[in-house]
Amino acid sequence: MEDKLKYFFSENDFDHQEPHSGHLERFERKLSKPNQATKTSWKWLSVAASVVLILGFWLGSNHQKKVTGLADVSPKMEEVKNYYVSTIHQELKTLEKNRSLETEKIIEEALEHLEELEDNYKSFVHELNIVGNSSKIINAMIKNYQQRLEILENVLQQIEQIKNPNSLNNEIYI
Repeated sequence: MEDKLKYFFSENDFDHQEPHSGHLERFERKLSKPNQATKTSWKWLSVAASVVLILGFWLGSNHQKKVTGLADVSPKMEEVKNYYVSTIHQELKTLEKNRSLETEKIIEEALEHLEELEDNYKSFVHELNIVGNSSKIINAMIKNYQQRLEILENVLQQIEQIKNPNSLNNEIYI
């Protein structure tokens, strides 16, 4: 270890000379002088923080006024939305459990159709934010949820038929 230190100090050229005359006095003057740069930077920083806070509060209050979906229209509509969302979520779980090579194509087509309906729903939300509580838009949003549920139920029936081709549930005997 000592050899490494000796080698380090011998290889590196360190400045061992005395500082220029008056160095100590200049250094002490700089220490005793109040630093103006830090005071002004704190002032600017506080002004900038105030502007950001005011802007944030303003944007937050404007955002809260907007309707963001069916659940914001009324408590009953929130119940309707929650029912459809939870039912659709359960059906999607069932759909994923039944995924196989035979059912892959039907499931993918259904999911694509569900994505289209989701995009339509987003446009309804946008319209609702612009127009306000319009019964036509609200009915269209509910119909959108109903269509999603119907698609999932139909796909699950098709999957059941694929799994059990000998099932005679839909046939009538005379």
